Amino acid sequence: MEWSLWVMVMSAFATSVGALPVLFIRSISHRRMDSILAYTAGIMVAASTYGLIPASLKLTNLYVLCFGVLVGALLLNVMEYLIPHIDLDHERSDVKLPQQGLMFVAAMTLHNIPEGLSVGASLASEVENLGLVVALSMGLQNAPEGFLVALFLLNQGVRKSLGVAMAFLTGAIECLASVFGFFMVHIALFLVPYGLAFAAGAMLFIVYKELIPETHGHGYERLATFSFLLGLLSMIGVVEWFR
Repeated sequence: MEWSLWVMVMSAFATSVGALPVLFIRSISHRRMDSILAYTAGIMVAASTYGLIPASLKLTNLYVLCFGVLVGALLLNVMEYLIPHIDLDHERSDVKLPQQGLMFVAAMTLHNIPEGLSVGASLASEVENLGLVVALSMGLQNAPEGFLVALFLLNQGVRKSLGVAMAFLTGAIECLASVFGFFMVHIALFLVPYGLAFAAGAMLFIVYKELIPETHGHGYERLATFSFLLGLLSMIGVVEWFR
């Protein structure tokens, strides 16, 4: 149990480690911002289409996959209309999380829950090396996601420390979900295929709705396109390397 707990913590909090470099960024140009966001968008698309969706199909069928993907996307679409602009500290005008940033953090948090369930349930299962492989895949995906969360919030005018803290929060939620999945393995295993599909739908929605438009509004569309492809291929290469 102790070894499994360490694996769950390390996988989940790779999000926080990935967010830390944002603290050392003084300023970032639109060109570099668009390139980084597009690169991470490519990683997210690869993680969804090359990792989460095939894994869901192996555990269930096309109907469950389509249901989970559509529910993930529809939920974020509803959230976009329901979440208002929020001032996190009314005494300070510089600590604000705008609607776009709040929806993005909520999306990343929601999709981390089924990922955490997958890690915990896989570690508790009797399938040899399954838990380690799933945890490693999620950890490799979480690091750039943490950087993306913090960087996206920084681009929305949020303070660096708050951006890193929000990235840490998304990792903490995944860690709790991993522990739950470990102790409720029978229930979690039933939910895993739905959760994987839900996570894929949430990620694809946020990529197409938020990240791609964000990278195509400053005149660096070609650079962003090739950065996206590089991120896509990088994630596929990493997954293949560890298989």
